[in-house]
Amino acid sequence: MKIYIDGSAGTTGLQIYDRLSSRRDLELATLPEELRKDPFARRDALNGCDIAFLCLPDDAAREAVSMIENPAVRVIDASTAHRTAEGWAYGFPELSEEHRAAIETGKRIANPGCHATGFIVSVYPLVKLGIVPAAYPLSCFSLTGYSGGGKKMIADYEDPEKPVNLSAPRIYGLTQQHKHLAEMQKVCGLARAPVFSPVVDDYYKGMATTVTLHADLLAPGTTLKKVREALDDWYQYQRLINVAPANWGTPMIDANAFAGRDDLMLIVSGNDERITVTALFDNLGKGASGAAVQNMNILLGADELTGLNV
Repeated sequence: MKIYIDGSAGTTGLQIYDRLSSRRDLELATLPEELRKDPFARRDALNGCDIAFLCLPDDAAREAVSMIENPAVRVIDASTAHRTAEGWAYGFPELSEEHRAAIETGKRIANPGCHATGFIVSVYPLVKLGIVPAAYPLSCFSLTGYSGGGKKMIADYEDPEKPVNLSAPRIYGLTQQHKHLAEMQKVCGLARAPVFSPVVDDYYKGMATTVTLHADLLAPGTTLKKVREALDDWYQYQRLINVAPANWGTPMIDANAFAGRDDLMLIVSGNDERITVTALFDNLGKGASGAAVQNMNILLGADELTGLNV
């Protein structure tokens, strides 16, 4: 199988390349530096591969799709461009058998956003099970390492003379118009978008996305134990998602604890009045490149963990 990564010089593209470069079942097609942005060379590469990864800004991703004329080419788009688009499978196989089947048979796969991954993995099952009403006024905050901000942000944080404010956590998305909100709402079937506060901090990678819940606004009889058991049952057969046991007892959650890994852990905390669900994972792993490679493995009918770090 011939694989082409359009945008292979970016953070996500480089991470995908690292996960695929040692595999003998794949041929990685690359363009020399001087042709990376040449439209004719890109068109040939896109139409000459079996699977194309798009690691591009949204408009460039849409342009890349428009260049593909070969009906056999399958696409995994890591941008935001197609995550709520008709005709695109949402690339989160653990959510349901329907999601997995859509990836297995799909020609167009939209890779989830990193913050959206942490929100949806917690909320989707709880809504489907009727524990969280679709109209619930959800709130979420999400800590991430600076690698998710791309090359410029990485350079700013790694500058030895960086300003002092970059050494402290920084809240962004202040207008409540973050680009992941649309997929959070649509995929989970919510009546309203959540109040969402992303936070970037001075570490390279790793993410902790926390959803907050008031038990008295949930289904009658919902307790901390029932929320944890519901999530544990939903994901019990999934190999990349685990739910921490009830006696998982550290007093703090480190947002970079899963850095370098492609799996995800859910931690249910709080009490029977106020409950938090935290998704702990790597923003470049299950939040981006690891998820993209997992989706490719499913497309190919390979073991979905092939080439992943778990």
